[in-house]
Amino acid sequence: MNTRNTLLALSLFISSAIALPVWADDDHHFPQGATFTTLVKTTLNIEGLTGDNEGILYTPTRQAGVNVPCPVLRVNANIPNPVPEVVGLIPAPAGGQCAPLGLALDRAGKLFVTETDRIYSFVPNATTPPTADLLATGLPGTNGVAFDADGNLWTSDGTTGQGRVWMITPAGVVSEVFRVQPLSNEVNLVGGVGGVGRDVRTLPPGAITVTPLTRNAQNTAGSQPLVANGLAFDKDGDLFVSDTARGAIWKVKFDRHGNLRSKTDCDTTFAANTLCMASLHVAHPLLEGADGIALDRDGNIWVSVNERNAIVVVTDKGRVIEVFRNAPDGVTQLRNGGPLEFPTSPFLSERKLCTASSDGNRRDNSPNAAGEVNNPAGAFRGMISCMDQRLHSRGVTLPVR
Repeated sequence: MNTRNTLLALSLFISSAIALPVWADDDHHFPQGATFTTLVKTTLNIEGLTGDNEGILYTPTRQAGVNVPCPVLRVNANIPNPVPEVVGLIPAPAGGQCAPLGLALDRAGKLFVTETDRIYSFVPNATTPPTADLLATGLPGTNGVAFDADGNLWTSDGTTGQGRVWMITPAGVVSEVFRVQPLSNEVNLVGGVGGVGRDVRTLPPGAITVTPLTRNAQNTAGSQPLVANGLAFDKDGDLFVSDTARGAIWKVKFDRHGNLRSKTDCDTTFAANTLCMASLHVAHPLLEGADGIALDRDGNIWVSVNERNAIVVVTDKGRVIEVFRNAPDGVTQLRNGGPLEFPTSPFLSERKLCTASSDGNRRDNSPNAAGEVNNPAGAFRGMISCMDQRLHSRGVTLPVR
């Protein structure tokens, strides 16, 4: 081999040796050294967040008082220090407090809000805030919510822990379509408790006792059974579901007629409509505590990771990247001082990312007396924060068409 060929071969060898994998430049598509600024603080607790491509955000407040309706707020994310406007009211259950969670806008601009076991709807109006109308009931734990391309509304069963996902037609007809695998097998339950499976604990509010042989029996606090939480459809009509307990995202596929394609009934100890593990899109420790999710136009999934006070993105190639996490305090080493305080629901308005924070008293956000909001007795109990850096890709226009 002559000198020229030898040098060429050596060059190709070195190039192939240092070649980066296909996903190596994924990180460059996401903000480096991201920071967050509080947009607005609320006097009542909040959790859900939605909006439009013009930077107008909506969030429902929670637990206004016994028999007192819960105001739904509108916030303009385009201006500094916006003043929230009340644009609607969610009724409280008789003798109780309302606790709305997820919400979504339809194509006509009507807002749909989940509350306990019901879904309400109304047209936002700041001049004369309407009391929402009941669309559907019989949805225990109704939490995350999203519209499909046909105008059907989908919702998850949240902290009930059974992993149910329902579809509600525009006429309000409810059907259970599938289940995410719960942490314990239904057939082994005795009186609604027990079973065979897992019990994911969060510390705090859980605690590890000093007696190794009995610590699991004594530690009953901090259980996290929530396996069906945030929902988001992509442009292909597939549905992503965040699994808070496992730190995972499930991908559920449908045919062009809207029929479920993802395989179910792989394990006789679960309900027959329970997804098989083949539908598990990604699971990762960075996603532990995954709450709400939102998609951008490149197919990346943005996740508010509540228990870690973090924002994480799952790329279209399945890579999991942490974009932001609260820094630890220099003295206490706790991450509960903000700017995120139990982030729950991300929303992408064009290239702006905002998230609601509910200040839950769990894991990285415990104790929740630190930071800008303080539950349950502070002057402010919830907040919306926005990332200071612009997104590389625009948010998906909702509802998905």
